[in-house]
Amino acid sequence: MKNTAIARLLLKTKGFDISKYDRAFLKKSIQRRMTVMHCASEELYCTLMEQNEEESIAFLDSLLIGYSEFFRNSLSFAVLEKIIFTSILVKKTNSVRKEIRIWSAACSSGQETYSLAMLLKEFKKGEGEEINFRIFATDCSEVMVNDARKGEYTIDNLSNLSLKQINNWFRKQDDVYTVKPELKENIDFSVFDLLSDEFSSPPSSIFGNFDLVVCANLLFYYKPDSQKKIIGKVTQCLTKGGFLMTGETERSILMQHQLMEVYPQSAIFKIAQ
Repeated sequence: MKNTAIARLLLKTKGFDISKYDRAFLKKSIQRRMTVMHCASEELYCTLMEQNEEESIAFLDSLLIGYSEFFRNSLSFAVLEKIIFTSILVKKTNSVRKEIRIWSAACSSGQETYSLAMLLKEFKKGEGEEINFRIFATDCSEVMVNDARKGEYTIDNLSNLSLKQINNWFRKQDDVYTVKPELKENIDFSVFDLLSDEFSSPPSSIFGNFDLVVCANLLFYYKPDSQKKIIGKVTQCLTKGGFLMTGETERSILMQHQLMEVYPQSAIFKIAQ
């Protein structure tokens, strides 16, 4: 992308900071919209954005990444279930605060958040005793947060779930599968911008202190300075000995920030001691 095209985009979108995004991601986003709008060059597309408010909105919406899956990285969720949650529960035994606190920091349309809730709802301790937990699910897109709160999916969205999980946690009406209220009862959804300077964590969480923060498949869309800001924010909100889970393709980014992977290839990290 030419610098003149970038400058014009920055001017057009001055109310929305696109400078935080990775250059390659911006270029791909522009090329996708160019294809949709049949523009032959980036300069012509910038001119179109300047003249067409609807296309300007469509471009900005395309930067708000909304793709998600249930149990997207199977190894990460297996390590959570078999190792991490057990470790957190052991720590809670001698803690005044018994509740497990999790921040799903880029919840998109909710699959990640509900995957975490399923694991914890199905994870029993002692003689079948349920776990006390709270998940704070946030996204910078109000549209995504509203979709996540609704919890409505097609059968294709549920391909990573077992038939038992579908029957236990969803109600089917026509072709729509809706998350049951009992899976939502431990989840707080809200809009939150990870790059905002106003808050360090979701206001609804009051004081942070998360045992686990999940910030997966987000960092690689941003420039290094924005990556550093996000990582700093989410790690500051962790309890002592807390965990950070990211996407499997983002492992190298975390390793550059004094974070130690707790299990090989798991994309789950702790602050290096």
